[in-house]
Amino acid sequence: MSERNSFFNLYQHNFIRAAVGIPQVQVADPQFNATQTVALMRQAAERNALLAVFPELGLSAYSCEDLFHQRALLDGCLEALIEVLTATKTSPVITVVGLPLEVDSLLFNCAAVLYRSKILGVIPKTYLPNYREYYEGRQFVPADFRLRDRIDICGHRDVPFSNRLLFRAENHPSFTLYVEICEDLWVPIPPSSYAALAGATVLVNLSASNVTVGKEDYRRQLVGNLSGRCLAAYVYAGAGAGESTTDLAWDGHGMVYENGTCLGETQRFSYSAQLLTADIDLDRLVMDRMRQNSFGQAVERHREALAKFETVGFRAELPAAGYLPLARSYERFPYVPAEPAMRDLRCREVYEIQVQGLVTRLQSAKINKVVIGISGGLDSTHALLVCARAVDLMGLPRDHIFAYTMPGFATGERTLEQARRLMTAVGCQSSHIDIRPSCMQVLNEIGHPYAQGVPAYDVTFENVQAGERTNYLFRLANLHGGLVVGTSDLSELALGWCTYGVGDHMSHYHVNASVPKTLIQYLIRWVAESGQLGAELGAVLKEVLATEISPELIPGQTAGQPAQRSEDQIGPYELQDFNLYYTLRFGYTPAKIAFLAWSAWHDRNQGLWPDGSAAGPRRQYGIGEIKQWLGVFVRRFFELTQYKRSCIPNAPKVGSGGSLSPRSDYRAPSDSQATVWLSQLERIPDAEPARAGAKRLSA
Repeated sequence: MSERNSFFNLYQHNFIRAAVGIPQVQVADPQFNATQTVALMRQAAERNALLAVFPELGLSAYSCEDLFHQRALLDGCLEALIEVLTATKTSPVITVVGLPLEVDSLLFNCAAVLYRSKILGVIPKTYLPNYREYYEGRQFVPADFRLRDRIDICGHRDVPFSNRLLFRAENHPSFTLYVEICEDLWVPIPPSSYAALAGATVLVNLSASNVTVGKEDYRRQLVGNLSGRCLAAYVYAGAGAGESTTDLAWDGHGMVYENGTCLGETQRFSYSAQLLTADIDLDRLVMDRMRQNSFGQAVERHREALAKFETVGFRAELPAAGYLPLARSYERFPYVPAEPAMRDLRCREVYEIQVQGLVTRLQSAKINKVVIGISGGLDSTHALLVCARAVDLMGLPRDHIFAYTMPGFATGERTLEQARRLMTAVGCQSSHIDIRPSCMQVLNEIGHPYAQGVPAYDVTFENVQAGERTNYLFRLANLHGGLVVGTSDLSELALGWCTYGVGDHMSHYHVNASVPKTLIQYLIRWVAESGQLGAELGAVLKEVLATEISPELIPGQTAGQPAQRSEDQIGPYELQDFNLYYTLRFGYTPAKIAFLAWSAWHDRNQGLWPDGSAAGPRRQYGIGEIKQWLGVFVRRFFELTQYKRSCIPNAPKVGSGGSLSPRSDYRAPSDSQATVWLSQLERIPDAEPARAGAKRLSA
């Protein structure tokens, strides 16, 4: 299989596929249960999973009660274990199964980790519930009662036997597994908390939690919160159909979480066997642990407890050759939630954060007027909406907003008219200043060819216009006793698409500086469709959304039409915002970002637009386009434009995707090189493999 095809393999990008098997069981029938387990394990192998986890005491069934004290059942479970172990010879899946195990005349509730005909280790349950409907203390003893750390089992000698075992893939160092059992998750300090500090990235739980009304949501909270606090993946397999319903019921609840994010759940109350698979991003876990240095402080604080863990090393056979795309979906717009109700909540919160930042700055500076330039484009439109909400909350009339249109040599009639209508609809003070005369004076004084009638549309020609606008705004702020509100957004700052020291780079206070372009588009649509500022304003806002993004600094061949289209030069904002999120939030390599972008964008029918609509043609990007624009992003972000971000004005941080403030989220040298990032681009192919259109494997 070609190396190009292997680029489109999830294992090449530090993902693993984990499986949760919920088999049908028969109480006290180990042979039947082993057969069901093996069938699901083989399905997991067919889906290219590396790990398969099964429920607590799955080889016997959990609800055997005093039958656990029958030698025939215990011997039958050992025979069942041998059957599953034998099946692992031809199925390269790390398999974790539950069974009762007698050691030194004591009975333990155990999990066995099996791989390629080897028993890597056996883990006894740490905490035994003995309250309400649970009576495990009647049959079993906890892990701390064991007399030794090695046992002989099923013909294997010196098998590690402990509740402090870490299973580390020596050829895949980001993958370290830890196993706990049911009640271990429900105690104040789960054993997996220490295991995560000791290096475990994937935590698994073999469970037989019976179902009662509302319990499934509490399980989600436990699993989600623990995975978030431990910066780990958590794979949970709960007992289901076939367990005894003498006094209890079972819903077969399985789930996979990654750092607080649910990757998938089984269907509860299924009457047939289930296999859930989910793709876990190990890079996300490792990078977050590295970045969140309080995780390292916790390691130091609990060093004595962590020293008791033992690492069991093994070599994992990864299905890393050939074409294997993600079954997991990645949102095309990581800054914009796909779910409608969540989008509305996100929008409201972002809006309130921006407004609070501006209100607080005005109050602390004892200023009650704002000055803002309005272009008729996205960023200044949204900044004006923030200003309107801010003065409303301060109990001030809207005429405390001094808004100015300042057309230059390339300002289009459409945007100019949109700006006028926008200011009228908001009800602020609106003024019009034609900057062309003063720009011509500057161009003439510096001897620029344009002043002599030569159409020289160079960077000087552009920046003179940007500089004049900023000069006017600051002097107008002096005149009115106001504060200049900046409009530049996070996407433009990331790409350095702003004029240093002037233009939308500089202001007294920014409101959009940590809001990306794709989110601003949705924020404007949210205001328009909610009607909170009136129908007239809503109509103008929708026109702004439909306007092509342009700095409008160079005249086009048609009078009043700009020659510039921002996205022709710096790339589609929807792609560049994707690149920014995974660069800034997780520090991923360009090769991995390209793989994620391809996963999200190569299918025309996948994903939503920033406004959440399902209408209209879908854009799609092939790996060649993704590579091209990622190269532009990498060079501009890492090598060319940090000096602009090092002196941006104050602005509130809005989202966990980060900001680029040198005083907050992002401190970087202005003299760095992009060499290591650009070299990663060489790993990215220029075209998709022949199978790129093949159906994705289902989770």
